Amino acid sequence: MTGIRKYRRIAQATVCIAAAGLIVAMGACGSANTTASNTSGSLHVVASINQWGSVASQIGGSRVNVTNIINSTAVEAHDYEPTSADIAAFSKADVIIVNGAGYDSWATKAAASTKAQVVNAAESGGKHDGDNPHVWFSAAVRTATAKAIAEAYEQRDAAHAKEYGKRLDAWQNKENTLEASIAETKRRLDGKKYAATESVATYLAQDLGLVDATPAGYAQAVANESEPASGDVTAFSKLLQAGSVALLVVNTQESNATTKQLIASAQHGGVHQVKLTEQMPKQYSTLTDWMTALVASFATAGKA
Repeated sequence: MTGIRKYRRIAQATVCIAAAGLIVAMGACGSANTTASNTSGSLHVVASINQWGSVASQIGGSRVNVTNIINSTAVEAHDYEPTSADIAAFSKADVIIVNGAGYDSWATKAAASTKAQVVNAAESGGKHDGDNPHVWFSAAVRTATAKAIAEAYEQRDAAHAKEYGKRLDAWQNKENTLEASIAETKRRLDGKKYAATESVATYLAQDLGLVDATPAGYAQAVANESEPASGDVTAFSKLLQAGSVALLVVNTQESNATTKQLIASAQHGGVHQVKLTEQMPKQYSTLTDWMTALVASFATAGKA
């Protein structure tokens, strides 16, 4: 959201170009590893972020070895710079899963320089650059991506296609349970207003029937990764202090003076908070478990 982020984006682009070139070079001498992994019965899978890696593991089971590049809430995916170990992992992958929509451009560029089957979660769900990139919060995108992952596995390991299909069905059953919980919670929250320090959980909020009342000036500034004008912050604070929204969604991975001010305003106005992160926290082993917990948090906060 600051100028530092913009500087990192420039540095990141430079690293991505260099990384992509190195992957091409590594792939030329190491492409045999991709074929060998199929005959050994284990696909090498690389996911840019752990939430998609968890889906990859569930659908692949013992047939896949999944490497998550970003596996911590302490790491900012937008600004990540791949290491030499990351580059090596990409070059050896049979299947690569990226988030897309500009969220992990470093991974998208690196993946394009390999011979792997590439699953772009955003594109699988009909989202593109310019759309909100936090697509794992969308039920529709989760399902579309899971299907795309299963199809990628089947392309690389047709002998075990039925097994991947069964695991996809098992994953879908859990997702269906989650979506039933979303539908039940929506019946209680539908039409209620919320605001957010960042537009991280927009898709989940939409699935829950919530209406985004975040001041437009503030929201636009954050989307552009710039500092909101003082007037926009003041307008946001007044909205919260007046209790004009039911919920404040807080991205705890981005904490600064502005977010602290908004949290204080929410407390003053009796606005309940839902705190969350962009990356999947370590206490959850699957994306569906994490989303289930978040839906419960929204339900509790909306009831209070």
